[in-house]
Amino acid sequence: MNKPFNCFIGRYQCPHKGHQTIFNEYLKNGEPILIMIRDVPCDEKNPFTAQEVMSLWNKVYQNEVNEGLVKIMIIPDISSVNYGRSVGYEVREIQVNSNISNISATEIRNKIRNNDNSWKEFVSESIHEQLSNILINK
Repeated sequence: MNKPFNCFIGRYQCPHKGHQTIFNEYLKNGEPILIMIRDVPCDEKNPFTAQEVMSLWNKVYQNEVNEGLVKIMIIPDISSVNYGRSVGYEVREIQVNSNISNISATEIRNKIRNNDNSWKEFVSESIHEQLSNILINK
């Protein structure tokens, strides 16, 4: 029997090590994850298309995608996640250290735009070039 997936919904504007830290808590125990990317209109706060975000996550988790431990999909934008009674799954908040929870995608985007390379410590090296190229070309 296949293990059920642990679902994460977000805009991921841009994927960073804060997200990965939470995802990896599941992956290190062999628990699969489903990354659901909200398809939001591009603007200053959301410069990446859902397809670009999906491409970045696919690169970060290339091995895990190939192994079936990570699935990535684009979903319509949502306003809430709801349930009416016990539906067979939990809704959990994952607690992380403040050095992880304080990682800001907005700050990362600003640093990229300002040619401040300190952003690289907060993002998987596998997507540095792709992330920078996408953002600078917008």
